[in-house]
Amino acid sequence: MANTYTQIHIQAVFSVQNRECIIQDNRKDELYKYITGIVHNNNHRLLAINGMPDHVHVLFGLRPSQSISDLLQDIKGSSSKWINNKRLVRGKFSWQEGFGAFSYSKTDLPEYFVPADGTTLKSAIFNKIFKIEFYQRCN
Repeated sequence: MANTYTQIHIQAVFSVQNRECIIQDNRKDELYKYITGIVHNNNHRLLAINGMPDHVHVLFGLRPSQSISDLLQDIKGSSSKWINNKRLVRGKFSWQEGFGAFSYSKTDLPEYFVPADGTTLKSAIFNKIFKIEFYQRCN
């Protein structure tokens, strides 16, 4: 897409099947690195990633060559397979169907997302922002 310029910043949130708390602290960095690789391999720019034992938040710059749904399908499908192949959890792992996705302007990013190392944020910040955004956009 020559001569195309976009600034599309998306925060995607997706949950473990049945919201089970099975993403262990000692394995989450490995999972986040794997998801980071998927985002980069799809030519998007990862801005931040973090989560809780039952869900993950990914903030990225979206390229217009791929839909959010296609990227999330790749992230969730590939990471589920990877988690099961590495036996990171007991039993069969899967993500819950669906996801939340919220867009941000470039000017909103410094206010909401200030990662120290460019890749991770405290989950409390993500969760607070997600709850505020979800409530505001649904009402």
